[in-house]
Amino acid sequence: MSEARPFDGIRVAEFGQFIAVPFCGQMLADGGAEVLKIEAPGGDPTRRFNPLAPGESRIFLSRNRGKHSLPLHLSKPAARPVIERILAWADVVLINFRPGLDTQLGLKPEDLLAAHPRLVIASVTAFGKRGPDAGLAGMDIVLQARSGLMAANGRMIDGRPASGDPVSADYMCAMCLSFGVASALLRRERTGNGGIVDVSLMQAAMTLANNQLIRSEDKDGPAHDAALKRLAEQRAAKAPYEEQAAAMPNARFPSMSAVYFRTFETADRAIAVACGSHSLRVKFAGVLGIEDLGLLETSLESPRWEDYYAALKGEVESILRQASAETWIARLNEAGIPVAAVRFPIELFDDPHAHANHMFHDMDHPAAGTVRMLGPPIELDGDGFTPSVPTPPFGSETDRILRELGFDAPAIEALVAEGIVRRGLFAPDDG
Repeated sequence: MSEARPFDGIRVAEFGQFIAVPFCGQMLADGGAEVLKIEAPGGDPTRRFNPLAPGESRIFLSRNRGKHSLPLHLSKPAARPVIERILAWADVVLINFRPGLDTQLGLKPEDLLAAHPRLVIASVTAFGKRGPDAGLAGMDIVLQARSGLMAANGRMIDGRPASGDPVSADYMCAMCLSFGVASALLRRERTGNGGIVDVSLMQAAMTLANNQLIRSEDKDGPAHDAALKRLAEQRAAKAPYEEQAAAMPNARFPSMSAVYFRTFETADRAIAVACGSHSLRVKFAGVLGIEDLGLLETSLESPRWEDYYAALKGEVESILRQASAETWIARLNEAGIPVAAVRFPIELFDDPHAHANHMFHDMDHPAAGTVRMLGPPIELDGDGFTPSVPTPPFGSETDRILRELGFDAPAIEALVAEGIVRRGLFAPDDG
């Protein structure tokens, strides 16, 4: 055991699949925790997404390193003794079930805490545990829509809203869950008591849209009421989404979205510019050689500024197209203006800056070969977070895990014979 790693000695039982719970489990494992991943007899569904080797897909590997996997048929009564020993073994339990399944399986957080007062139970739900939507199922794209994040991001395909490929709400949920677990463990260290951590995909998605989810009831309220009335009229008239979105209030000053906080096309590639302060906007105007009368004003809420910045936008776009991205990046960096070229994900794998900061990790996998993947998103001195080794093949540790949980050889054979646990890879037709 190394005192440098924050979760050394902490045992984690992971009852979850897809993203939020598995990625949280991986971060805890990278921090030194012993993570036992409980999988269905057919395995985590992501194992089958275009696998590099049997049961080992890129997606599975990206959020499941450093764990020990136990295939366990949770819904069968004969699995209960195994579950009970796992709960007695664990310090932390991570849960992500569809609504009501935790109760059916005897894994309701409140019941677990009553039986194991020192246990930290971290539970993910789609919409939260209360309210009219609490019993509904949901995944990332659904919660991006429900939470306002999809509309806030403003991405459209063929006039309809789109979430984009990154499952941002799920990963934000994983980060919130990890912070909740660490907080509960710190509190347990002080009080001796465990607790229940609740995180929802909806709240995580709303957190990502935080800048747009704040209003002054006195100043913004009347404008929002008018916008909602107009929206209802548009929907009654069956107006397309793009028209509805265009009528929504924009919290940004027109100068920001038109000129100072956006992406631009240069002569050869796109760049992103962020002039978040007045001084940066003055510098940007100086680099481009433009005159912006709005920089002399303290308020830009008058409608006349919409037309003004619409015209200035075209001028700025024309100027930036006249030189290469490299030229503009050098000039803007010299002026201290945040700027970067827009890169495609595949350009990052060999990015020297990313490697200088250990953002990638080359994992040697016995079946899939060398897999370049992201390292831990956190650095802690003394190698507090270190990329873990691959999780052993599905079912390969079943006997060892059950022995450590206190089952003897005849009991293990009985569990295998009843289909409660497995020793090997799922068959092609397993669910």
